[in-house]
Amino acid sequence: MPAPVMREAPPAAAMPVLRLLATLLLGLLVLTSEAAGGEPKVVVTIDRNGDAFIIDAAFEVEVPPATAWGVLTDFDNMSSILTNLKSSRITSREGNTWMVKQAGAAKFGLFSFSFWSEREVRVEPMQRIMVKSLAGSVKRMSSETRMEARGPGVQIRYHAEIVPDSILARLFGGSFVRHEIGEQFRLMALEMLRRESAAKAPERPAE
Repeated sequence: MPAPVMREAPPAAAMPVLRLLATLLLGLLVLTSEAAGGEPKVVVTIDRNGDAFIIDAAFEVEVPPATAWGVLTDFDNMSSILTNLKSSRITSREGNTWMVKQAGAAKFGLFSFSFWSEREVRVEPMQRIMVKSLAGSVKRMSSETRMEARGPGVQIRYHAEIVPDSILARLFGGSFVRHEIGEQFRLMALEMLRRESAAKAPERPAE
């Protein structure tokens, strides 16, 4: 059996510094864990039906329904929420039917391509959003987003059928579509949390 190795204890003067470093390291680990676990997880599944991608996505976020609905339907400000959008605006409203135009650039790794769309959006307030592509960079697209109160928050479910018309989609298929949908809803979930946090923040007294 080898002789035990004797390690010299750190000098007493160094102990406060070591304790401080240990505390800082523990705090960093906790913050990292909270950041990783606090972000809503978006689950995306992709199936194929001929040229069409059949997409289902879902996530839950702890915000009131009104906050979630406000983000889901904020098309006039959507370009400040989604990083792949350069412009987004509602061009007309007739009751619960809106016309929406958007343009942007999708990225996947080192590749990117520009896109645009003109869509008909029908809303059932606080329940669901139905979208149909009228013109743009996809051959065909229709989707339905449903929102349901769940415990302290809401659950968002998305179903879509998309026939893409892009080099990226043809090259990378489901991986590209999954990335785009997952990133879109991840950013929207973070915006919901940001708005709810801002609404709860105490007002600063006037100086």
